[in-house]
Amino acid sequence: MKTVASVLCAGLLLGSTAQAATVGIDPSTAPWLGFMNVFELPENGGGFVFGSPWGIGDLVANFDDANHTLTMSPNTIGDPDPFWYQGGGGPGAPGNKIMEANLYQEVNDGSLSGTTVTFEGTVLSNTFTDAHTAYVFIKDFAPDFSSVNQVIVEAPLGGDFSISLDTIAGADRHVQWGLQVVGVNVWITDVDPFGNIVYATIPAPASLALLGLGGLVMRRRRA
Repeated sequence: MKTVASVLCAGLLLGSTAQAATVGIDPSTAPWLGFMNVFELPENGGGFVFGSPWGIGDLVANFDDANHTLTMSPNTIGDPDPFWYQGGGGPGAPGNKIMEANLYQEVNDGSLSGTTVTFEGTVLSNTFTDAHTAYVFIKDFAPDFSSVNQVIVEAPLGGDFSISLDTIAGADRHVQWGLQVVGVNVWITDVDPFGNIVYATIPAPASLALLGLGGLVMRRRRA
């Protein structure tokens, strides 16, 4: 499996007309971003409450680079306010919101626009209960985020996954790929019974340094 950096490098060597790119689950050193969307519980109408950038550790997403794994768990909120927990927060308190945690990377320099982007990875284990669902996605946003072309698929219980999206050509479009956990917020002491999902991460490719193109490719990737 290739990361986007190695695919872009191959495209440069072939003359820059590549029509496909394959991305994967990089380790923590990659430019990961976090975003949280918050919704009311279904019994309260399920309406959208707010969305905002979120700390990666708060999603909750934990990288173990030494063992090449990424673990995503149910979102926890330490605020006991009844806004977050029915009757007020504390051990055993049921959550009062649905959290959509998004861990993703983004390219907005046009290098992935107008191509077929494939996101591949491996799920080592998925023990979530019915209270939470893990998804993998590719999203292709308009420059102003007013519309989106996307594919979102439920992550497997284990094994490999591969999803693809034909992105729209445009120098300023935002192409994202990543991982999502959706479910009720859980008090920190109550997390374990709800399970988690563990992905395999990919070490950074050594070929970039050997080819002498690493600086150029990585600048494009961080844009």
